[in-house]
Amino acid sequence: MKQVPLNHVHEALGAKMVPFAGFNMPVQYEGVNIEHETVRNGVGVFDVSHMGLFKISGENALALVQRVTSNDASTMVDGKAQYSYLPNEKGGIVDDIITYKVSDTEYLMVVNASNIDKDFEWISSQNTMKAEFENLSDAYSLLAIQGPKANESMQSLTDVNLTDLKFYSFTIGTFAGVENVIISATGYTGSGGFELYVKNEDIEKVWNAIFEAGKDWNIKPIGLAARDTLRLEMGYCLYGNEINDETSPLEAGLGWVTKFTKDFVNSANIKAEKEAGIKNKLIGFELIERGIPRHDYEIVDAEGNIIGKVTSGTQSPSLGKGIGMGYVTKDFAAEGSEIYIRIRKNDVKAMIVKTPFYKK
Repeated sequence: MKQVPLNHVHEALGAKMVPFAGFNMPVQYEGVNIEHETVRNGVGVFDVSHMGLFKISGENALALVQRVTSNDASTMVDGKAQYSYLPNEKGGIVDDIITYKVSDTEYLMVVNASNIDKDFEWISSQNTMKAEFENLSDAYSLLAIQGPKANESMQSLTDVNLTDLKFYSFTIGTFAGVENVIISATGYTGSGGFELYVKNEDIEKVWNAIFEAGKDWNIKPIGLAARDTLRLEMGYCLYGNEINDETSPLEAGLGWVTKFTKDFVNSANIKAEKEAGIKNKLIGFELIERGIPRHDYEIVDAEGNIIGKVTSGTQSPSLGKGIGMGYVTKDFAAEGSEIYIRIRKNDVKAMIVKTPFYKK
């Protein structure tokens, strides 16, 4: 079991620690609902240092990024980030990722913790153009400072204007007296804020400065359980739930980051699938009757026929009702359609809705 550099800090704060993606991680401190509310209305800090960080550099950096990712990285300017995925050769998804353009000859790629080794091997296998490719995951920590009070509460720690940092952009600057910190705005909660990529040797200094600066805003540490409820309220995919090695990116609703303006791994087959039409579709739903949907629960029609499966589900802290995502056959995927979630032996009525579930 790996430990993030701040593991001892989380344990001292009384966090409930659980194994997650091979790491010992804080799942909650005070409780999911309290932590969820803190991020929706104030400011909270997630330690997500288990995430992976790769560096692709040299004159062939863009060529490798373009080969392995579905989105078109050639459209990015320096300081921009881009959501994308790594398609495999059999129609599925190796991982969903964020690419950062530092310069024409340097890109960073953030990958999911559970996929670090797999992604590194996969990208290496596609690196026929011999771009420089490094795994920086063990050298950097990542903090996500999220919530509507994040920018205001942290502004005293940096000369970077945090309010001016547009969504899916980043800069490299000084934060809490530490130089060369990557400050980005690619949040996973839907409540604003930013993220910090900091070298491991500096992370405890930065953590302590954040909590000192945020005292007047009642800043709190937030665990992975609330991160999951927050992202689900936004309808964001989670690798291993909504998407995996077998999932069609088009059925997962990732057509918007699939750019056929270039050739990439399996692009011809994905294009053919688009032209032929998808069979299933990832949908969001809200329960009309009481109940809590969970991963792998069956989705059925009014007659009780199985039409799909839940990929993620929870009792929404913000909305006070059961919400979820799942795949259904395309015939049942229209917004406003009534479906049923089989919770134990009961078929509980739900309605397909447009995501995000939570609207500010």
